[in-house]
Amino acid sequence: MIECYYTYYESPVGLIKIGGTDRYITELSFLDNSNQLEYGIPGISDILHQCTEQLIEYFQGRRRSFDIPVHQEGTDFQKGVWNELIQIPYGNTISYLELSKKLGDPKAVRAVASTNGKNKIMIVVPCHRVIGTDRSLVGYAGGMQRKKWLLQHEFRIKHGIQTLF
Repeated sequence: MIECYYTYYESPVGLIKIGGTDRYITELSFLDNSNQLEYGIPGISDILHQCTEQLIEYFQGRRRSFDIPVHQEGTDFQKGVWNELIQIPYGNTISYLELSKKLGDPKAVRAVASTNGKNKIMIVVPCHRVIGTDRSLVGYAGGMQRKKWLLQHEFRIKHGIQTLF
């Protein structure tokens, strides 16, 4: 049996739960209230420590991609969508329609959107970079205010815009 560990990181946009094993990250999700905290004995593997360090670098604007192993259970289609999300460049966005076309089926927009919403490894598997065909911000399990913040953060860093906060 594979041991699963979890830890927490207080990011600029809220508390993040990081879960995984000795080999890969399985969860990265925002927590909005203390009822979502896990009780028991938390642990931290080297991978969880690396993930936390890389998140700190990301939020400081020093990291644009992650190089930690991730794993999500899903169908081949879902894994294909999640793998395609990782290919979206930092500071860029793609529409659900564009994403479904990249996967070879422009009619799969709803399935792509549904799979995007089932992503359990936010930020590292950057589902926040997917927007509506009309360029609007739509759908984000972490909340729309976080999606907007993450996209603005990446845009500022990508374009060298300094902020005071």
